[in-house]
Amino acid sequence: MDGVWSALLMTLIAGAATGIGGALVLFRKRLSSNFLAGSLGLSAGVMIFISLAELYPEAQAEITKVLPGSHGKTFVLIAFFVGMGIITLIDLLIPEYENPHEAPGLSLDSKTAAVDMLEHTGNSKALHRLGLMSALAIAIHNFPEGVATFIGALNNPEMGTGITFAIALHNIPEGIAVAIPIYYATQSKGKALLYATLSGMSELLGALLCLAVTGLFGIELTGNSPAFPLILAAVAGIMIYISLDELLPTAEKYGKHHVAIAGVVGGMAIMAISLLLI
Repeated sequence: MDGVWSALLMTLIAGAATGIGGALVLFRKRLSSNFLAGSLGLSAGVMIFISLAELYPEAQAEITKVLPGSHGKTFVLIAFFVGMGIITLIDLLIPEYENPHEAPGLSLDSKTAAVDMLEHTGNSKALHRLGLMSALAIAIHNFPEGVATFIGALNNPEMGTGITFAIALHNIPEGIAVAIPIYYATQSKGKALLYATLSGMSELLGALLCLAVTGLFGIELTGNSPAFPLILAAVAGIMIYISLDELLPTAEKYGKHHVAIAGVVGGMAIMAISLLLI
């Protein structure tokens, strides 16, 4: 049970990082574009390495204990792409301008979509709606990320730390994406911080729902359950998709190409070294 509480705590920490983005609005701080690009690249590198070097190989190894032969590995492969499909479906259901992948800006000092909307229309209600819908979109998007963080941390606390770090890093600009339109619409930094923080709490809800559903159906999240390696593979697929569809394009958008790639390589190197030391 201690492992469950630790995994839930890590999920909470990762989700709460959207509040850091809201706090940047509160204190009117500006992030260096290259620093952000490197950080997002680092996050992508950690997630890709963990998925391909840890989660997926472990899923393949675990499935052979309960389903020997090629059939089990085929199911794991399918689960991997099902995980990608879940995130793809979420992205397709969220309008592009409200999608957390299309963050409207990184600072109150920058020319953002939120500022343009207010200047050209003077419609604070529309801007407020944009902020609320962005919060909802990010909350929906963060739901499976919470499952990924929880499962990773429950399976391996050291690996869970890496996942928590990676998810938390990329949640910061998502918090900013919520906070900026809310701030400009309401002129309330408190509301901007509140909505930004709440948008990340769906990660904890995702972890709790995963725990409840698996408990209801008697699915073991560790051990020799055939469902466990399939869940691991799906989590790997989710993390790979997030890295390729969200983190790397955003890093390229806000910083230099080589800075983003250096972050990716650095993230992979950190995880590789940590595995050697464990």
